[in-house]
Amino acid sequence: MSSKAHILIIEDEKSICNFIKAALQVQEYRVSVAHTAAEGLSVITSRCPDLVLLDLGLPDRDGSQVIRQVRQWSSLPVLVISARTQETEKVRMLDLGADDYITKPFGTEELLARIRTALRHSSQPLRPGSGSCYRAGDLCIDFYRRVVTLEGREIHLTAVEYKLLSLLARSAGRVVTHDAIMTQVWGPYMEENNRILRVNMANIRRKIEKNPAEPQYIFTEIGIGYRMREEASGEENPGLSGGGQ
Repeated sequence: MSSKAHILIIEDEKSICNFIKAALQVQEYRVSVAHTAAEGLSVITSRCPDLVLLDLGLPDRDGSQVIRQVRQWSSLPVLVISARTQETEKVRMLDLGADDYITKPFGTEELLARIRTALRHSSQPLRPGSGSCYRAGDLCIDFYRRVVTLEGREIHLTAVEYKLLSLLARSAGRVVTHDAIMTQVWGPYMEENNRILRVNMANIRRKIEKNPAEPQYIFTEIGIGYRMREEASGEENPGLSGGGQ
């Protein structure tokens, strides 16, 4: 993805807005700014940015309404930047369709890394395609053949374990919430207790991680879900989030 990508910042605090804008312009991104939800939606529809950085506490409406409205017609990457730290709020935004959730205060390098990840995903065709593979480090997942190899050696997974791993791999670099995983793997009527998910994830880690307590491939977003390591072409910072659990 070219560094000339157009990024829209929807943020009502001007000091934060100016800080983010300056950081992006140093990287040669084109930047637009909106201070209200209405203004932001207007820019989205008229100027078609490549990515949106969205604050939730906007003066005219909550940022969640922006996500909900945009997702009715667009897959435009939306990264939430918010001072709200509650896990339930993070989960709600991700389930609404946000691509990522960054808690204030945040570092410039983390912000830029997450932007690069979101832009890469938006520029790639949707996986899986016939014969497509996931590759990162020594791990390879052949979606067409349904074969998982580590250091060239085939790894035996149960049907559920493979379904879990392939689900995460197809969203590599993005957080997949517990609820989304439970619904897609076990169905919408599965009980909310995610113990079965934790057990299966522990089994997968034992099979693909050298040290499950310090994972290289599957990272835990505590209280939210899991994130699979970026593929080999984009591994600037695979460990932004937490480790095993």
